Amino acid sequence: MTESPVHTDLWPAPVANGAVDATVTVPGSKSVTNRALVLAALAAEPGWVRRPLRSRDTVLMADALRAMGVGIEEGVGPDGTGEAWRVIPARLHGPAEVLVGNAGTVMRFLPPVAALADGPIRFDGDPRSYERPLHGVIDALRALGARIDDNDRGALPLTVHGAGALDGGPVEIDASSSSQFVSALLLSGPRFNQGVEVRHVGATLPSLPHIRMTVDMLRAAGAQVDTPESGGEPDVWRVSPSALLGRDLVVEPDLSNAAPFLAAALITGGRVTIPDWPERTTQPGDSLREIFTAMGGRCELTDTGLTFTGTGRITGIDADLHDVGELTPVIAAVAALADSESVLRGIAHLRLHETDRLAALAKEINELGGDVTETEDGLRIRPRPLHGGVFHTYEDHRLATAAAVIGLAVEGVQVENVATTAKTLPDFPALWTGMLGSVAGATTAPRS
Repeated sequence: MTESPVHTDLWPAPVANGAVDATVTVPGSKSVTNRALVLAALAAEPGWVRRPLRSRDTVLMADALRAMGVGIEEGVGPDGTGEAWRVIPARLHGPAEVLVGNAGTVMRFLPPVAALADGPIRFDGDPRSYERPLHGVIDALRALGARIDDNDRGALPLTVHGAGALDGGPVEIDASSSSQFVSALLLSGPRFNQGVEVRHVGATLPSLPHIRMTVDMLRAAGAQVDTPESGGEPDVWRVSPSALLGRDLVVEPDLSNAAPFLAAALITGGRVTIPDWPERTTQPGDSLREIFTAMGGRCELTDTGLTFTGTGRITGIDADLHDVGELTPVIAAVAALADSESVLRGIAHLRLHETDRLAALAKEINELGGDVTETEDGLRIRPRPLHGGVFHTYEDHRLATAAAVIGLAVEGVQVENVATTAKTLPDFPALWTGMLGSVAGATTAPRS
C-alpha cells in the first residue's frame, strides 16, 4: 500500500444527528466524459460533449488531447444553454508531453491515441502513477506495431513514438488487473488500419460494465463492434476500421459518485433524491440500487430521478463486487456501521487502484476501532463500536468519501486531504454539508 503523504489539512466530518432529507445533484460521469472526449477527438467532424464533468481527471484528459493538437473549446451548448465542450478534431502530432496525474483513464486510453500521432508523445504523472500497471496497453500496442520506450517497466513514465497510423489487427492481452486495457484499445480501434481484435487471455476480467460502456459509446459514434454479448467469441471484442461521427452527447450523472449520498440516507434513516438517474445505463453505480436495498433501504426510480430511503437499520451483506469494484470503499464504510457481518468478494484488483484500497480500508477502519480483515480477494467486515480519529486517504478520492460516510455516525472523524475528492467530484465538502443542511442538529467535530 502506498504510504499516505503527510497533510496538515484535516476536514472534520459532519455528524448527522437526525435523518437527512435532501436532493443532491451529482455532477457528470468521469467515465463517460473521458470516453466522450477521446471519441470526439478521433472523429471525422466536430462534436459536442454536454454537461461534462469538470474535475482533475477530465481536465487532465482535455489538456492531454489539446497537447496533441485537438481543439477543445469550453462554453455553452449549441442551443445556448448548459455547459458544453466543443471538440474539434485535428491532425494529431508531437512532440508533446501528457501529464496523467493519477488518472487511469488518461494513462491507459491515450497511448493508443498517441500511436496515431506524428511524433513523440511523452507520458508522465504523479508518483503513484508509476506503480499502476500499464503493461497490458504497452505490450498490446507493441504487438500492433507501435514503438514505445518505457525502459521495460510496463509503467510510466514512457514515450510513444507516433508514426501517424497503426496497422492494428488481432492482439492478445491479459486485462485481469484492469478492464481499461480493453477499453483503451477499443476506443482507438476504428482509426487503426485494420481495426482491432482484442482477445483477453487472463483468468479474470474486472469491471465489465465499463467495457460495455465503451462499446455502447463506440456504436453511438458509428463504429461497428462485435462483442461476446452480441454472439461473438467469449472474451473477444472486434472493432472494424471506420470513420467516427462527431456527436452531440449529454453526459449522465456519475452514479458511482452518488454512493456516499445514498449511503447517508441508509445510515440516518432518511431520504435522498438524485435527479436525472437514467432508466438504462452501463454505469457500475447503477448497482447501488440493488446493493443498498439489500443492506436495508428501499428505492424508487421515477422520471425525476432516484429516491433512496433508509429504514433505520443497516444489514450486513455478502456480495461479489467484481464488476463494480469502485463502489467498494463506500459499501465498506456502510458495512462497518451495520448490525451484522459483511463479506465483500471478487475485488483483488483494487490493490492496484489509486492506492491498495483493500489494505487502506482495513487499516483506516480498524484504527477507528473496527474489525476488518483482508481476504484473498476482498474484505471481511465485523461491525464494532467506532470512535473518532484521523482517516488517512492516500490521495484516493473514494477513501475520502468513505471516511465522510463513517463520520455521519461517528463523532470526531477527521478526513485527511478531503480535497483529493476533486479528482472526480468537485467541491464534495460543499455538496456534503449542503445535504446535511436538512438535518437539525448536524454537527462537526472540532478541528485539531
